[in-house]
Amino acid sequence: MQKHNLSSIKKTVTLILCIIPILSFSQAGTDIFLIDMQVKAGKITLSNPVNITHRKGYDNQPMFAKDKPLLYFTADRDSAANTDIQIYNYKTQASSFFTTTPENEYSPTLTPDGKFISCIIQRKSGAQDLGKYPVKGGPAVVLIDQLKVGYHAWIDNNQLLLFVLDDSAHNSLHYYNLLTKEDKVIAKNPGRSLCKIPGQNAMSFIEKSAAKTGMIKRLDLATMQITDIGNTLPGQEYMAWTPNGLMIMSDGTDLFSSDPANKSGWQKISFEQHDPAIRGITRLAINADQTKMAIVVKE
Repeated sequence: MQKHNLSSIKKTVTLILCIIPILSFSQAGTDIFLIDMQVKAGKITLSNPVNITHRKGYDNQPMFAKDKPLLYFTADRDSAANTDIQIYNYKTQASSFFTTTPENEYSPTLTPDGKFISCIIQRKSGAQDLGKYPVKGGPAVVLIDQLKVGYHAWIDNNQLLLFVLDDSAHNSLHYYNLLTKEDKVIAKNPGRSLCKIPGQNAMSFIEKSAAKTGMIKRLDLATMQITDIGNTLPGQEYMAWTPNGLMIMSDGTDLFSSDPANKSGWQKISFEQHDPAIRGITRLAINADQTKMAIVVKE
C-alpha cells in the first residue's frame, strides 16, 4: 500500500511540474478598449472608448500596425483551448485570426523591417520560444529556442531585449544578438514593459523593487549604460511611449502622462465619456499618429 501511494504521489508531482510552465501566461479574463486620442501642446485628451473584444476570455497584449488601421492582440480561440494572435481592423471593425496553430502565441510585435509579426510561441512541453510569422502569411521562423522568453522588444533587425523566465521565482532582462548569438544579462527583476524610446538610440524598461514604486530605466544602446528616467506609479509595471516622447501609465483606474524631458511628474489625463467598465487597466498601446490608444482592462 505504501509503495502504491508513493507511486501515486510521484505521478501527481510530475503532472504538476509539467503543468506549471504552461501556466506562465495564465491570466484572468480581460478585454481591450480602443480609445480616440488627441495630443496638443503636450496635453492628451481621450474620448469615445469602445470595447472591441466584448466576450468572455483572454484578450490582451495589443500592438498597432505602423501604417494600417490594424490592431494585433493575443486572444483565446473559441473553437479550442488555444491562444492565438488576432487582428482587428478599426476602420471596418472586422476581426480575424492571424494564427490558428496547435501552440499558444503571445505578445505580437511588428519586426523593424515590417515583414513579420514576432511573438512568443508556447509549446506543449512548456518551452517558450521566440518566433516570427510573415505578415503576408506562412509558417513560423524560430529565432530563439534555448531560453524561456516571456516578453521581447526589437532594437533593430538583429538585436533585442528579452524578458527571460529564469525559474518560477526569478526573471532577468537580456540583451540578445541574433547574428552573433551574444546573450548578456543586463538587469534582474525587470517589469514586463520593454520599449523603444522615441527619437533616441535607447530603450526603456522598468526595474521592480521590494517597495511598491519601481524605477523606469533608460538603456543607452551606444554605450549600454543604464540610467534612471523616473519612478513608476505605485505598484505598476505597464507603460507606453507616445511618438512625441511622453510616457503613459495607469494606476488601474485612471491614465497618467509624464514628460521626462521636463521632469513634469505624473499628470492625470483628461478622459471624456469614461466607461464604468474600464477598470483594472494594465497594458497600453498607442498608434503611430497618436490618434488611437488601446488599453487592457478586467472583464
